[in-house]
Amino acid sequence: MKKLYTTLFVFSLFAIIFSCTDVEEELRGVITTDISLEGIATDSGAGAGGDALEGAFSQLRSTGTAGHTNWYSAQELTSDEMVVTTKGGDWYDGGWLIDFHRHEYKSTNPSVNNNWNSHYGAVNATNELLAGGTLDANGTAQIRALRAYFFWRLMDMYGNIKLPTSPGSNVAQSTRAEAFAFIESELLAALGVSSISSSMDLSGSALSTAKDAYRLNQFGVLGIISKLYLNAEVYTGTARWQEAHDAADYIINNGGYSLCDAGCSVPNPGKRPDVPEDPDVLTGYAAVFAPNNQGNPEHIWSVKYDAATAGGMNLAMMSLHYSSQLTWNFDSQPWNGYSTLEDFYRSFDGDPRQKMAFIEGKQLDFGGSALLDYATDDGDPLLDYTPYINEIYPDGCRECGARPGKFSYSQFGRPDMDNDFTLIRLGQVYLIRAEALARVTGDWNNALTDTNVIRGRAGASALSSLDASSFLAERGREMFGEAVRRTDLIRFGEYGKAWWEKNPSTADKEIFPIPFDAIQADPSLKQNPGY
Repeated sequence: MKKLYTTLFVFSLFAIIFSCTDVEEELRGVITTDISLEGIATDSGAGAGGDALEGAFSQLRSTGTAGHTNWYSAQELTSDEMVVTTKGGDWYDGGWLIDFHRHEYKSTNPSVNNNWNSHYGAVNATNELLAGGTLDANGTAQIRALRAYFFWRLMDMYGNIKLPTSPGSNVAQSTRAEAFAFIESELLAALGVSSISSSMDLSGSALSTAKDAYRLNQFGVLGIISKLYLNAEVYTGTARWQEAHDAADYIINNGGYSLCDAGCSVPNPGKRPDVPEDPDVLTGYAAVFAPNNQGNPEHIWSVKYDAATAGGMNLAMMSLHYSSQLTWNFDSQPWNGYSTLEDFYRSFDGDPRQKMAFIEGKQLDFGGSALLDYATDDGDPLLDYTPYINEIYPDGCRECGARPGKFSYSQFGRPDMDNDFTLIRLGQVYLIRAEALARVTGDWNNALTDTNVIRGRAGASALSSLDASSFLAERGREMFGEAVRRTDLIRFGEYGKAWWEKNPSTADKEIFPIPFDAIQADPSLKQNPGY
């Protein structure tokens, strides 16, 4: 990527209180030329690639894998990980964010509608490419597997879905079990096997074993099918733990991937030269999610994001307080939305990953001076991210809630970030194998070996015992912010339980309603029970 060296000129501060959807508080820097400042480099980003498959794989960005209102929002805001509080006139947005948190979503919810439309748009893009007849065997296998992945997301969210396999076609609505069977068959076809087992032979697969995290090789597809089987009992009523284990085990033993540990590091693009607390390099777990995480040895399948040419990763804008613009010298002001529930934050209980995953405490600007919130609502102008959140509505405090920072931020960043977003990575695969083995054998302590490998990589002490609850907590510490929590909570039977500002919810809320607009456009769609 081309390196641009820039400097920070004088920043002016305007105390106008806005948010991403109503009004906007201006805190803007003026950078007028590209000149060097020792210790700081900005990156304009690489090209998005030009091969024949790019249009289809770019749909991973179009479906909001790391952005607001689509896949990321549906997986995170309905879980016990994250919340968007209404801050006076900011972030109410018709109440849909509160409805997500409380599991009171309706068929007119904007994210419910956006997820349906964007994912079926992605399916259509894959169908058009397959119908074009220009792909070789490898390309065809990749796109069929990618389409199966989009269908998996739709099935996970909506249950009974349609499975069109040609451009613009309309087919009968399938049951969730029928959708599962079709998705499974497509993934197995791409792998060139009739079933997943410890003795399977993938030599007949059209998929490559070459490592390109922006495309699907054999190990990426095995990662998808391992996630499918891990949740099979939810989807069909029949557990498939052994197949989940065998798929994950094959990746670990044959993929040639490695955990990013103490010997794996990248320069820290967020480093402030005059702030000693900022590390010069990001090492191990932190490097997996860094702005310059491209080519990380742990990445099996990732979504390519780039500030200049592959936008859509907006986590800094979605999460940080307006004034945090002056910490990273962003060219736009953050929206002050997403924050972490206090109980989830405290569940890390000093785990080293807590410091890597969250931004908490008193904040400093680029030069190390205290950062201020001139429209403070707590009487103290110092910006201090507190784990405590006062309320979800109507006056959530502006600086409450530890902020997600696992996918870390760059100096002079744009609204679109450069961090690649991991869909399948080796750390996740270890946890899939661990859980599947525990469930097959009926003994959670059989998950200890793989779980302690993951903990050791992060610098956490080894555990001596596990049960379902402590394993779910460990998945939370390792997988926070990777858009898996909703699905995990459902699998562990925890999704309907009460948490902060949420009463117990009924089982029908484990899937979203079919969008009102979709049923209006296609009356053959049958609404899900309970809506």
